[in-house]
Amino acid sequence: MVAAAHPEAIKAIPVRHYGRWIGSVVVLALLGLLVKAFADAQIQWNVVGEKLLDGTFAWGAWETLKITVLSMAIGVVLGAILAVMRLSPNPVLSSVAWAYIWFFRGTPVLVQIFLWFNLSLVFATLDLGPIYKNEMNDVMTPFVAALLALGLNEAAYMAEITRAGIQSVDTGQTEAAHALGMKGSQTMRRIVLPQAMRVIIPPTGNEFINMLKTSSLAFAIGYGELFLRGRQLGSRTLAVMESLIIVSIWYLALTTVFSVGQYYLERHYARGSNRTLPPTPLQRLKAQLTSFRVPSQVGGKTV
Repeated sequence: MVAAAHPEAIKAIPVRHYGRWIGSVVVLALLGLLVKAFADAQIQWNVVGEKLLDGTFAWGAWETLKITVLSMAIGVVLGAILAVMRLSPNPVLSSVAWAYIWFFRGTPVLVQIFLWFNLSLVFATLDLGPIYKNEMNDVMTPFVAALLALGLNEAAYMAEITRAGIQSVDTGQTEAAHALGMKGSQTMRRIVLPQAMRVIIPPTGNEFINMLKTSSLAFAIGYGELFLRGRQLGSRTLAVMESLIIVSIWYLALTTVFSVGQYYLERHYARGSNRTLPPTPLQRLKAQLTSFRVPSQVGGKTV
């Protein structure tokens, strides 16, 4: 009996992708030119180093973070209410919600900021009877005007995000909850919203990061956030580019921290739908540092 001969090993020759190498060289050359342009420019990098952690910018970053968190809180709560109103069979509630979303999504945020800041031209005083009464100019400070404008504008976008999340849950879940005797509010709170969070969380995180940057528009009415602090330093010392670089670094630091937090939050809510969770950044780094090429078996032989 003749023994079966082993097939010859396949010699795989990788295809050379010259276009990738050319593209990489072009990109690196452009980056080098950009770095050289900034290095040769008359930028006082010592000013950037001295003022980066200065209390002026740190306080501006705190004001930016404060108005971002408060505006997002208003947007999330009011957006959830508007989403439920949009889905309501009541034509009045759904129409009011639609009109709200139409207005706040259809007008620029900067225009809304100025509308609130100049509200005293329409209402001279804020009169709530025995509860509160004051001049509108004293009530509508730059902080209050920016907070209302950013929060109410964000609510329009969060309403659509929340509505999409609620509609992503299968209607059979709601029908089963009603069959078990749950009320509409109980079904929404215990059944629908927990499942909808997987769809709601990712765009909400994006909206929060976007709000960090959109809050810079509040400088137009004199609110002392991060961008206004940079403009004031540039006007006072003529270090305009240095101030913009410092502001950019602060914004990058804030958005990076919250982007990492968003990733872990999305990973947490993905547990119900993914059998295996995506690796964390530390796990990816560890895998890259400890990975070795695994020998493959082709034709019965190791290659």
